[in-house]
Amino acid sequence: MHGAWRRSFNAEHACLESRALPLVHHVNYICDLPENHRFPMGKFPKVLESLFRDQVITDKQVWAPKIASKGLLGCVHTEEYLSNFIGGKISEKDQRRTGFPWSSGLVQRCRYETGGTVLAGEIALQRGLACSTAGGTHHAFPGYGAGFCLLNDLAVTATHLMGVSGSKRKILIVDLDVHQGDGTAFIFKDEPNVFTFSVHCGKNFPLRKQQSDLDVSLEDGTEDKEYLSKVQEHLPWLLETFQPDLVLYDSGVDPHWEDELGRLRLTDEGLYQRDLYVLQTVIKKGIPVATVIGGGYSRDIDQLARRHSIIHRAASKVWREYGL
Repeated sequence: MHGAWRRSFNAEHACLESRALPLVHHVNYICDLPENHRFPMGKFPKVLESLFRDQVITDKQVWAPKIASKGLLGCVHTEEYLSNFIGGKISEKDQRRTGFPWSSGLVQRCRYETGGTVLAGEIALQRGLACSTAGGTHHAFPGYGAGFCLLNDLAVTATHLMGVSGSKRKILIVDLDVHQGDGTAFIFKDEPNVFTFSVHCGKNFPLRKQQSDLDVSLEDGTEDKEYLSKVQEHLPWLLETFQPDLVLYDSGVDPHWEDELGRLRLTDEGLYQRDLYVLQTVIKKGIPVATVIGGGYSRDIDQLARRHSIIHRAASKVWREYGL
């Protein structure tokens, strides 16, 4: 039976025995970048290290995804873009738009990251809750990448898990990264079975916003209390009216007051209360949720990784509370 279960997941390594919170991680979530590059690539393994060090999780909880196949990515991205991206035929202009110089390592990293979000979604449908230690690349469009996002993992996961015929699953994407999920909004603008909900800083990247199903634009300097009240104002009625079969939650930490690209004023405690609220509100309605870490930018990689691990700490508490 375990062999059949393993085949039903996009997993290289499955933790079928563990009754604790499933965590999805892969050693290939990272790749080499030029020295002093702005993107904090080193945060991905350090998120896991932080959780191990504080005994939030054990290695028995860690699943490893398979690399996302070209066929899987093709449910969202164009054939031309995938061929060019995977084959290294990306122009200098397009590389500047993404913020990354092309490399085969970058391609591998992005494909494993997308595979990780897909796997977290698959596990959540079975177990109720699962968290990746990467993901949230919401600026990628079908035919191009942008803003440190090359493949749209949230869109690929939602499209893959929605299904293709008959009674499709309904997917709610809750995007609380400080930047609007413009690629995701564009991809699903005509898809009634996916609802995109973005709470973001209005005067931040991207300059040209897309139209999500629900956009909540915040002023620069918004603090914990006002931020949480905006989420509380909208999430319950969204769950009630849309009635999703799965929630994909982008728990970006770039609304933090110390974030280099954020412009909002949330604290660590504010992020923790936000994540707890989202998870508790969704799970007490019996709706499965898969989480990704989204954006977060700091030169202090250890501190940033600890901040990104807030979602996994909140998820561990909710897992125990609800006896999942």
